[in-house]
Amino acid sequence: MNARASLLLIAAFARQIPDDGGSIVALTSDHTTGNLAYGASKGALDRIVISAARELGPRGISANALNPGPVDTGWMDDELRGALVPHHPLGRLGTPSDIAGVVAFLLSSEGRWVSGQLLHADGGFSARF
Repeated sequence: MNARASLLLIAAFARQIPDDGGSIVALTSDHTTGNLAYGASKGALDRIVISAARELGPRGISANALNPGPVDTGWMDDELRGALVPHHPLGRLGTPSDIAGVVAFLLSSEGRWVSGQLLHADGGFSARF
C-alpha cells in the first residue's frame, strides 16, 4: 500500500499536472522495528519520491518525503506519550497542525525549491541519537 499506491498516485498526478508544475509530499516514517513490511514499504516510498523529484523536476514538479516523527493524533495512550515526550527537545509531541504547516509550505510556490529531500519535521525527535 505505501509503495505501490503512492507510485500509482504520483504517476497519475504527473500525467494530469498543468505546465506550471506542482508539488508532491509523501508522509514517511522511521518506525521499522517490529513491523518489517511497514518499514520496508516506507523505505521504498522514500526512494520513489526522491526518484520522482529527479524525473519530474524538469516539468516543474517538486517531490519530498516528510517524516513527522511521533505525532499525537489520538492513537497514543498516556504511557506512550509519557515515554516519548522526554525525547523531544521542544518538550512536547507533534500535533497534526504542526505537520500541516510544513506540508502547506512544501506545497506552496515558496516551498517548491525544496525537492528530492527526506525531511524530518519532528520537533528534534530524530536528533536524539
